[in-house]
Amino acid sequence: MKFHHISLRVKNFENSLKFYTELAGLKVAGQFSAGGGNVAYLCDSEGDTEVELIAMPEGQTFEGKGMFLCFATDNLEIVREKAVSLGMNPSDIRQPEPDAKYFYVYDPDGVSVQFREYK
Repeated sequence: MKFHHISLRVKNFENSLKFYTELAGLKVAGQFSAGGGNVAYLCDSEGDTEVELIAMPEGQTFEGKGMFLCFATDNLEIVREKAVSLGMNPSDIRQPEPDAKYFYVYDPDGVSVQFREYK
């Protein structure tokens, strides 16, 4: 069995779409309107669906704590600099283990997102 995707119910579709395409580097694989709202499927460079954004006018949005999404990157410093330039207030880069380092930033709905570089 393979993990297919995660769905996020978002408040502001455009802000969330911008976050995941500009900072996480995901591409829009499909997008449509339904029930007065918007849905987008975002994928990585290999075309795997990873994140589904759902914005419905009367729908619930994510309010959970204690979870985060993690994106692997080859150059953590560049991604963090981009987060700073987009006004996203990322955490400092942390390296608690020798083979990996990471930072956190919140998406527009308060979902904690980790960007991690593995050696």
